Amino acid sequence: MATTETFDSISPATGEVLGTLPRSGAEDVGRAVATAKAAYEDWRLVPAPRRGEILFRFAQILEREKAALTDLMTREMGKVKAEAGGDVQEAIDMSYYMAGEGRRLWGQTTPSELRDKFNMSVRVPIGVVGVITPWNFPIAIPSWKLAPALVAGNTVVLKPAEDTPLLAQRFVDLLAEAGVPEGVVEVVHGFGEEAGKALVDHPDVPVITFTGSRETGIAVATAAAQQLKHVHLELGGKNGVIVMEDADLDLAVEGITWSAFGTSGQRCTAASRVIVHEAVYAELQTRLVAAAERMRLGPGWEDGTDIGPVINRAALEKIDSYTAIGKDEGAKLLTGGEIATDGDLARGFYYRPTIFADAEPGMRIAQEEIFGPTTTLIPVKDFDEAIRVANGIRYGLSSAIFTRDVNRAFRAMRDLQAGITYVNAGTIGAEVHLPFGGTKDTGNGHREAGQAALDVFTEWKSIYVDYSGKLQKAQIDTAT
Repeated sequence: MATTETFDSISPATGEVLGTLPRSGAEDVGRAVATAKAAYEDWRLVPAPRRGEILFRFAQILEREKAALTDLMTREMGKVKAEAGGDVQEAIDMSYYMAGEGRRLWGQTTPSELRDKFNMSVRVPIGVVGVITPWNFPIAIPSWKLAPALVAGNTVVLKPAEDTPLLAQRFVDLLAEAGVPEGVVEVVHGFGEEAGKALVDHPDVPVITFTGSRETGIAVATAAAQQLKHVHLELGGKNGVIVMEDADLDLAVEGITWSAFGTSGQRCTAASRVIVHEAVYAELQTRLVAAAERMRLGPGWEDGTDIGPVINRAALEKIDSYTAIGKDEGAKLLTGGEIATDGDLARGFYYRPTIFADAEPGMRIAQEEIFGPTTTLIPVKDFDEAIRVANGIRYGLSSAIFTRDVNRAFRAMRDLQAGITYVNAGTIGAEVHLPFGGTKDTGNGHREAGQAALDVFTEWKSIYVDYSGKLQKAQIDTAT
């Protein structure tokens, strides 16, 4: 490392310093890219099944280390134990899934329009991939990006979020233990405006994959466009749950509570809007407030904790500012809306689960991503209005509807403008073998997970083999 500067990893639950990391700058990024570029020349030639076998071993190592990684995540990121374990499990699942792609990486074969000629397409790696990941899924999201990038034959420079560097470093160390050769995965710690920007700007990084805010995503895309880089963006969400008058309200309340307040609302798929038919609006309010007020705040590693801290003080202040905005806009605060300062909670960054009611669809609290434990109830008169309200935002990541009417369910699946739609479930949760991502301002059309992830990290090459022994001219009119 060229840098002598450092920064601390701080537990959001207690304010305790967990570790000190090098604060990388442009020179460190340059060295990491040069190392990854050199390693690419051999790694791309490793047979894809062998690359997949390394990912399979990595998944096994993650299983072995799951408890330790879960504990570290509760301390460095703040998730409760069950959610932290689920984060690690997603990485296990993704690594096993992509390990299998080492024996597939399907292309196509097609008939030729000429005699004695063979046509096919194959996937080929691209080079060094710049990976910039957020703090809210500090093990899962790196796996979503690195596993398909590596099995396809690329090398990686990872710039993890500065809030969760210890988890990222452990992730990379375990990859090395699994057998990833030296130089194939490099990590640079630090801040977006320094290490992240240098990675995006580097001419030897042809692919950038970024998960984060819409505003930063635009900056990444703008900078990368100057060099015509491949860019994959996974950005924000303002996800709505529709509750119709025929819904199972107990199930709806459970799904909304989990989606709105799981991970302290710090998910791009969090349910920050609840669009409710007026016939059940009052009843749903009562049940939802009761559920929220039963939730216990505390450190993620303590049994019985339902909601952990938010990631840092800046996040805490932003969330609280949106409570003030909601009040000023005329929404009705039903519960929460305050920083928790009682007892040991004052040492960390805790915000009480917050519910607004009687919101208009155009209010800022119903349009802008808060990224905290806040949800907003919006009453509607019928199904058509519910769909209009659900779609009336700039984002299009996740959506959900609770109804017993199969016709409405299928109309919602068709008409909701989102990359993900749930029926009779909340807005969060994903399975690694299906594409993950959204429409509109949520991203730029690419997807993570499933087969679709391989499209981010490979190029298509078309191959023609002519075994006729003579020059045959395709697309030439030979008619007489």
